[in-house]
Amino acid sequence: MSERRIAISIQNILLITATVLLLLLLWQLSSLLVILMIAVVLAATLAPIINSAQQLGIPRWLAVLLVYLGLLTILVGVGVLIGPTVAQQIQRLFRRLPDYLEVLESLIDRLAVRLGISEPVISQIFDTQTLTNWAIRSSQQLVVRSYGVTRGFLGGILSVILALFLSGYMLSGAERLIKGIVSLFPKPWDDRLAAQVKPVSRRMGNYIQGRVLVSGILGIAITIGLKVLGITEFALGLGVIAGGTNLIPFFGPVLGAIPALIVAIAQGGWTFLWVFLLFVIIQNVETYLLDPLLVGSSVRVHPLYQLLAVVGGAQVLGIIGALIVPPWIAGASVLLENLYLQPKRLAEQQAAALSPPSREETQSTLSMKG
Repeated sequence: MSERRIAISIQNILLITATVLLLLLLWQLSSLLVILMIAVVLAATLAPIINSAQQLGIPRWLAVLLVYLGLLTILVGVGVLIGPTVAQQIQRLFRRLPDYLEVLESLIDRLAVRLGISEPVISQIFDTQTLTNWAIRSSQQLVVRSYGVTRGFLGGILSVILALFLSGYMLSGAERLIKGIVSLFPKPWDDRLAAQVKPVSRRMGNYIQGRVLVSGILGIAITIGLKVLGITEFALGLGVIAGGTNLIPFFGPVLGAIPALIVAIAQGGWTFLWVFLLFVIIQNVETYLLDPLLVGSSVRVHPLYQLLAVVGGAQVLGIIGALIVPPWIAGASVLLENLYLQPKRLAEQQAAALSPPSREETQSTLSMKG
């Protein structure tokens, strides 16, 4: 008995030691793991296009090459067409931002005087310099977390290239890669996990496809709306900002609306009200029409869990985390549903069907017969 206890304790010690060493190794490889997470999301997003091209008789490796070349061509074309204009408008907006904030502060001071509120109280509550510094620090923290993951500007470029290369490799050799990974698991888990690859990939890919499509529609709509309302000087830049931030669920739409509202306040007149109504209408269209149609029907994750995924991803990985953690949560929900919840419900139904009837049910049956 004592020898068995010693053997068990030694096994436990070895298991704990191996677990600690594995966690340390994963911590040292955190940057590579983030790149791998990005690559999986990219592969899941592009997989439907690759599969469609393969069904047309195109070899899979050639389909992957053509799709990546096509995406690169589109990105370069869009960058050439609107990139310089967007950069100029955003730079001009940042140069004028202090003046706009001063106008906003003066408006709040005048409103405070009309309401009979002392000006020092308003200055303490709404200090443009303090708010600006806080916004800059918060933005820097998010960027620094992402920057730390990629380890500098050059490291960021190399990380993007590596993520694209890994995603292309995953797409071109998907079957061999999946077979190699699931073969590490004992039966029957190997077959069960292999059957979950397509649903998980579909859920993750649909999430990213939906968010990109919704953000593109919103960016175009906001650009057109701002031009109609008279903010032509920054319309394209503000539309790109709103569309880009909209990729982040929950917080992105609010962050994208703030610059446009600040510019609208500086314009004076009824411009602020019309711009505010524009964003309210567009966000309601997104919430009640576009998101349920293009994103919500494919994600099937409770909004609370999506919110926690965004906040947790941003806390750990900055902007990158806010973008890539939600699709991973969407994919994990498939595994939870298919490998645990459905078998659990099936087992409960079978147990209920095989269990003998209760005493009350028996008495009610006899009384009905009587």
